Amino acid sequence: MDKIIQITSGKGPLECQWVVAKVLKVFLEDAKNNYIDYEIIHRENGDENLTLKSVTILLKSKMVNEFLKNWLGSICWTGKSTFRKLHKRTNWFIGIFELEEERKVSFNEKDIRFQTARSQGSGGQNVNKVNTAVRATYLPTGHSVFVQDSRSQLENKKISISRLKEKVLEQNIIMIQKRLQDTWNNHLQVQRGNPIRTFSGTDFKKNHQEKSFKKQRDQLKKELKNYNNDLN
Repeated sequence: MDKIIQITSGKGPLECQWVVAKVLKVFLEDAKNNYIDYEIIHRENGDENLTLKSVTILLKSKMVNEFLKNWLGSICWTGKSTFRKLHKRTNWFIGIFELEEERKVSFNEKDIRFQTARSQGSGGQNVNKVNTAVRATYLPTGHSVFVQDSRSQLENKKISISRLKEKVLEQNIIMIQKRLQDTWNNHLQVQRGNPIRTFSGTDFKKNHQEKSFKKQRDQLKKELKNYNNDLN
């Protein structure tokens, strides 16, 4: 199963861009330890060396959904700014989001179904007594065009292929535009508070807390067991 995720600083300051770069290293190491194949497909460098505004990663694994349960959401780093020593803020937030994967539509003339018809003039009058008009349908998507520009069926067929190709590939443009919009929305939606993970200090590998419902459940079970023991 393939998943595309984005780690982004949102509209956060330089400190958040630094956190993105640090979290990326931890994320990829965690992916490797969980046998998740990954490929970095895009990165946007930050305003300083060793910082990143965002990075987009393709993940491949049957267990990718389980892996992402502990990563998708807001990520918080607690610490003093590495760029502004006197800055009072200590909590810096970034976001990890899943991007919907859109399959690009390929175009193959072999997948076109052609139908011929007589060209029609205004008022329904026949322009030709032979079938020169062409209706072309691209079977994988259902897109269709009707061409009667020329008195030549062969020429109308060529025109229909060209127009149908434009119409089908236009769908890819729409998909790309949607992806760009989703990416921009992710930049805006980095939420402060209630992070899925919290890191502290400069060692991101050891100093982190996971917001795991399983851990919360186990903790509650432990407290309940202790409570029952006290009653007995």
